Amino acid sequence: MRPLLAAGCLLMAPAWLAGAGSAQAGPAAALRWASDSEGGAPFCFQDPADPSQLVGCEVDLMDALCRRLGRPSVFVQNTWDGLIPGLERGNYDIAINAIEITPARRREVSFTQPYYVTYEQFVVRDTENGVQGLGDLKGLKVGTYKGAVAQDILERQGGIDLRLYEDVEPMYRDLLNGRVDATLLDQPLALYCGSPIPGLKFVGEPVAQIEYGIALRKEDQALLGRLNEALEDIKRSGELRRIFERWNLWTPMMARWLDDPRPRQAPPDAWDHYLAARDRTRSLGERLADYVRYLPLLARGAVVTLELSVLGMALAMALGLVLALGKLYGPAPLRWTAVAYIELVRGTPLLIQLFIIFYGLPYFGIKLPPFLAAVLGLGLNYAAYEAENYRAGISSVPRGQAEAAASLGFSRFQALRHVVLPQALRVTLPPVTNDFISIIKDSSLVSVITMVELTKVYGQLASATYDWMGLGLLTAAMYFLVGFPFVLLARKLEKIFNPKPF
Repeated sequence: MRPLLAAGCLLMAPAWLAGAGSAQAGPAAALRWASDSEGGAPFCFQDPADPSQLVGCEVDLMDALCRRLGRPSVFVQNTWDGLIPGLERGNYDIAINAIEITPARRREVSFTQPYYVTYEQFVVRDTENGVQGLGDLKGLKVGTYKGAVAQDILERQGGIDLRLYEDVEPMYRDLLNGRVDATLLDQPLALYCGSPIPGLKFVGEPVAQIEYGIALRKEDQALLGRLNEALEDIKRSGELRRIFERWNLWTPMMARWLDDPRPRQAPPDAWDHYLAARDRTRSLGERLADYVRYLPLLARGAVVTLELSVLGMALAMALGLVLALGKLYGPAPLRWTAVAYIELVRGTPLLIQLFIIFYGLPYFGIKLPPFLAAVLGLGLNYAAYEAENYRAGISSVPRGQAEAAASLGFSRFQALRHVVLPQALRVTLPPVTNDFISIIKDSSLVSVITMVELTKVYGQLASATYDWMGLGLLTAAMYFLVGFPFVLLARKLEKIFNPKPF
């Protein structure tokens, strides 16, 4: 087990701790490994009985590997589809999260020898009897995980209404509710996320063979060799088998692959613990007690959200004013530059801009820590909107105000500073306040660049406890509490600047 807070502490650390770089030398150097703890059981997830603890078969595997390497284990949170880009960027040393070894991925990164072999499993509703194989899916709505090998299999089959998901649990809920007709997913995920849901069943024979490996950068061949040696040692000692037996993942396919036909060696205690924690019916009092236990985790996420929002908005307001003044009063090149920036930024999604800043800039030698990249992404995006707010406010001030200031001997800069901008502030205050509330909510997007903020903490807790409603309401309340004091402050300022509105 490992506290979830270790991930958050690392992600908020300075660049010298969480920044780029290849695997550090020396036996005491920490091995930074990345996974997506929101992806769900059984690989790396929060313990449903105690969501402050990180558990999973891959967590156990990394503990075993780090013991053999003599290196401390440090977990880094990242979204599943960002694991390979983050690895190439140098945010961590290795990535492990049921990453299937495919030719396309081998062209990007190196892989250790496989540590687990499995297959794709069909899951349907209990009332469905017509799906037994790929040939039965034509015309049906079929769900699978985005970017998984199952997606390639279904796309090659053709004639299927394919529905892609970024989280496994919602996919099986959609299956239960009839939004999709069947799902095809890796057997471990189907076992942990699909089989415990009443009303669903496994059908058909195993589809394909999948191998999971640990991903590394191409240049880290020395680390690759040491990891392969450690994996061989774990296999020979029987520890790899015991890990997967504890999680109820030791299958006939694994027995054949490792040529180990012996009967069960270890009880599935981790699987039993998972089922007991997942299926336990909680009273209202127990749920309220759980929410009290979750508050420190959510509060830490809220602090990160507030820090990102305040710093991002400060950057947006400063840069937005420069853009507005450049657009209104600057020479032609500056006006064109300001207009181009505003229209380009407003016309492209914030998510794409975050990806470019965090994953694109390293190709030009600029590697920013996650926190700084998040602040820049939010600030540079909202600066375009603030520029238009300021432009509208400045334009609303009658021209006669500036002319009167000039007649009193004010320079153009003095008239702008002492006469025009103070009056424009009254007009821009409400939309700027609205944008600050928006940036608090948009800060949830920074989880794609390894930041753990309030929405990400909610996703991790909800995926572990399956309490999407109660935790969702609690998280929504925390967002409201973060933003509401600033709303009250803005209203007070409005009364000061404009005490008698028409």
